[in-house]
Amino acid sequence: MKEESGSELAKSTRRAKELIPELWEVPSSFRKRLGDEVGRQRAMIDDGHLLIILHKPPRPDDTAREGRLFWRSPAGEWRCFDLDGEIKSLEAHFEQYTRRLDELDAREAKAVTADEYFELLSELTTLHRAARNQHSAFQEARQQIDSRDLINFRDRCYSIERLAELLQIDSKNSLDLTIARQAEEQAETGHHMALSAHRLNVLAAFFFPIATLCAVFGVNMDTGLEHLSPPIPFLVTILTGLLIGFILKLMVTRTPSRRAEKR
Repeated sequence: MKEESGSELAKSTRRAKELIPELWEVPSSFRKRLGDEVGRQRAMIDDGHLLIILHKPPRPDDTAREGRLFWRSPAGEWRCFDLDGEIKSLEAHFEQYTRRLDELDAREAKAVTADEYFELLSELTTLHRAARNQHSAFQEARQQIDSRDLINFRDRCYSIERLAELLQIDSKNSLDLTIARQAEEQAETGHHMALSAHRLNVLAAFFFPIATLCAVFGVNMDTGLEHLSPPIPFLVTILTGLLIGFILKLMVTRTPSRRAEKR
């Protein structure tokens, strides 16, 4: 048990050291202020040195944020450190956010159902939050250091945040429209069903007394059909019943006009 605890402690200490590369000649305050995890996106400034801590574009099912460190020396030189080694510069980092937004934009254009829009909004919410915090970190750095490159990076972050916000708003509006359309279709279907049931009730109420009286007293009329060969009366009755049933079906299921509904 003690060996496992020691191993976990060693891994934690090694990970803390890996967050800021040993070759980076950064102020010691940066290493002291950074814990075992990257934490929130923010900017650290000390003696002209700038350390920007950003996050990889998140996914909805991510339980932890993967951090990326960008160090700017007093001479204006930038260096990047990514635990996965897939990002080599700030431009590549921003491009990854842009590609991710392009993918979500394409999905938004193809989305039809409410489930698709809900899944899309879940991903956009986390991505928009990350883009907003990223912009705040660069804005904080810009307020402390007057540099042209920081202005450009801050504006790029704002563009990414704005794009994520607009895409989130469009997806939310599309989801609301889809739900409203489904509710309207259900309401219209329910109205037609209620109207058809009302027509059937009217027909039943109209013919119920006649059917009752005929059943009680009996109506045996000599029409001449009973003297025909056996299949003919049966077929005539069936065809007559089908014809009357078809006419009643058209009357019951016909769609009323908008003017009639308003009346």
